[in-house]
Amino acid sequence: MPGGKEMSVPNGEPKQTVSYMAERVVGTGSFGTVFQAKCIETGETVAIKKVLQDRRYKNRELQLMRTMDHPNVVSLKHCFFSSTSRDDVFLNLVMEYVPETVYQVLEHYNNLHQSMPLVYVKLYTYQIFRGLAYMHTVAGICHRDLKPQNVLVDPLTHQVKICDFGSAKMLVRGEANISYICSRFYRAPELIFGATEYTTSIDIWSAGCILAELLLGQPLFPGENAVDQLVEIIKVLGTPTREEIHCMNPNYNDFRFPQIKAHPWHKVFHKRMPPEAIDLASRLLQYSPSLRCNALEALAHPFFDEIRQSNVHLPNGRPLPPPFDFKQELSGASMELINRLIPDHVKKQMNVEFLQPAVGL
Repeated sequence: MPGGKEMSVPNGEPKQTVSYMAERVVGTGSFGTVFQAKCIETGETVAIKKVLQDRRYKNRELQLMRTMDHPNVVSLKHCFFSSTSRDDVFLNLVMEYVPETVYQVLEHYNNLHQSMPLVYVKLYTYQIFRGLAYMHTVAGICHRDLKPQNVLVDPLTHQVKICDFGSAKMLVRGEANISYICSRFYRAPELIFGATEYTTSIDIWSAGCILAELLLGQPLFPGENAVDQLVEIIKVLGTPTREEIHCMNPNYNDFRFPQIKAHPWHKVFHKRMPPEAIDLASRLLQYSPSLRCNALEALAHPFFDEIRQSNVHLPNGRPLPPPFDFKQELSGASMELINRLIPDHVKKQMNVEFLQPAVGL
């Protein structure tokens, strides 16, 4: 893939010719291929996702990525089309390049037989919830395939970015969606129960699974198939009640489940686990979607209080990725929630002009 002519530029600039040199493949799947590439004109390293394009349809991933602008969501630089001698047309999404994933970072610690340092668990999950708060409340987008492989990490700054919007969708109330979505270990139970009118809380469940995995060093619910996935969840949460099943999918009528008691959350994790970590996991991993806290409520949880301290920094001495540069995601939030999210030492540095649009005044 030596290069291509730019077909459309999201920021509205005039069309121009840009060429890329593919350097290596960094990911493959049913969707297509992701390359690490270099822009020949500027020398900038980028990631290019190349997917087969059906001429009859608009690419939903492209449409959604064009609407988003947030420090914890991977950014689309532009896109171009390419074709093969067989007349296949490919859409190439040119994105910022981030070298690692949360999955790779966790694998690194596992190979060293070490737990991921708690400060990184806090930092990564905090930024995941920031990205989700923006996606859910501002962009109206449900990711639908959140997992450690789809969360990028810059190893120098430890800034996190949610990526891969190939399964993402704007959910519309009353509109049916496919339930066979999301990678199995991170699939919310309402999807396993066949729900088609689910909400963005399926992403909150996935984020809870990621939090638990970073704390444990391994997946919390490692099901071998869809049925076994439910068995793994029941082993921890216990058998869902009829009311909980109704909350997940009102149309589900098969209630034949072995009666299993919930495993106490403090026994799921080791004895040295901070109680705040266990409490947050328990609030995210609830059967009833409406009982899961939303992304902003998760950000305000005491588990993340360390990030809100004035003197906190990375283990290497560098500052944290800016944790309080909230965009529109705070509009509509209560003043009580905003006061929990933004510590006093930050408020003193902020001027009134910054706070007013942020809180929708």
